Amino acid sequence: MTAPPDLLSRLSGRTLLVIGDVMLDHFVMGSVDRISPEAPVPVVRFEHETWRLGGAANVAHNAAALGARVHVIGLTGSDEAAATLRTELGRLGIGSSGIVEDPQRRTTRKLRVVTTRNQQVARIDYEDDREVQGDLEAALALGIEQLSTEADAIVVSDYLKGAVTSRLASTAIAASRRRGIPVLVDPKVPHIDYYSGATVITPNHHEAAAVTHLRIRTGEEAIAAARRFRERAGCDSVLITRGEHGMTLLGSGVEAELPAEAREVADVTGAGDTVVATMALALAAGASLIEAARLANRAAGIVVGKFRGGHGLDRRVIWQLA
Repeated sequence: MTAPPDLLSRLSGRTLLVIGDVMLDHFVMGSVDRISPEAPVPVVRFEHETWRLGGAANVAHNAAALGARVHVIGLTGSDEAAATLRTELGRLGIGSSGIVEDPQRRTTRKLRVVTTRNQQVARIDYEDDREVQGDLEAALALGIEQLSTEADAIVVSDYLKGAVTSRLASTAIAASRRRGIPVLVDPKVPHIDYYSGATVITPNHHEAAAVTHLRIRTGEEAIAAARRFRERAGCDSVLITRGEHGMTLLGSGVEAELPAEAREVADVTGAGDTVVATMALALAAGASLIEAARLANRAAGIVVGKFRGGHGLDRRVIWQLA
């Protein structure tokens, strides 16, 4: 399914505000040719390492790849990972003035050891997932109030790492309502009560099943779950991502099953970030709900078809959306 002829061009220049859990993805790459004599684990011979944006920062990266102006609001520590994250955001032209540093917190960093054949051997997470509060929460709320004034859409990217609180989610949703712009949420189940009033929530099928207590195996079951999810969350529309089964969309006057676009799946890391970024920009550009969902589905199909390590869309593959 291709995008409407002028929709992609209308994404460029839109302004997106991304709020949530910014992360740094750290990849250590190497070759494996033997098993350790100390334990039944592979010995990885180091070759190189890379750092990429993750979480809410990856949502911002996807939006920037689509030509948007992007600002990020999030929380980091005062450490080397935070400096690397800011540098990468700056390199991509993404505004980071809304990022608040907490000296008592680690910046969320996911270290993955990956072989040259794109097989992940191990993952180590550095994180502190306490919910932000006090002066730090107030600073994030102020950033939302200030940066939302120029946004065409808002995304709340919740990874349960502490940057999304009830106060901050409601601040973002209230700002979107005042300005008449869409606010989309990539959710986590424990925070389901935070998102009331959102324009679109994009749970995966596991999250939708957990919230609704319904099994999702067929298209009919997915629609039933989407209805119950929308009622439970108090949002306008729901887009359930279902992996190889595609997506299920429920909105005002819209019920649709979108088949998966990817022919082969190499890496699903960050696909949800791509979906919510693409859909937010499409809605900001005036697309209908179904047009935005179709474009997001196409974008997801592109990023899972190649190993990108959470890198999502980049300018070299945007032409594939046309």
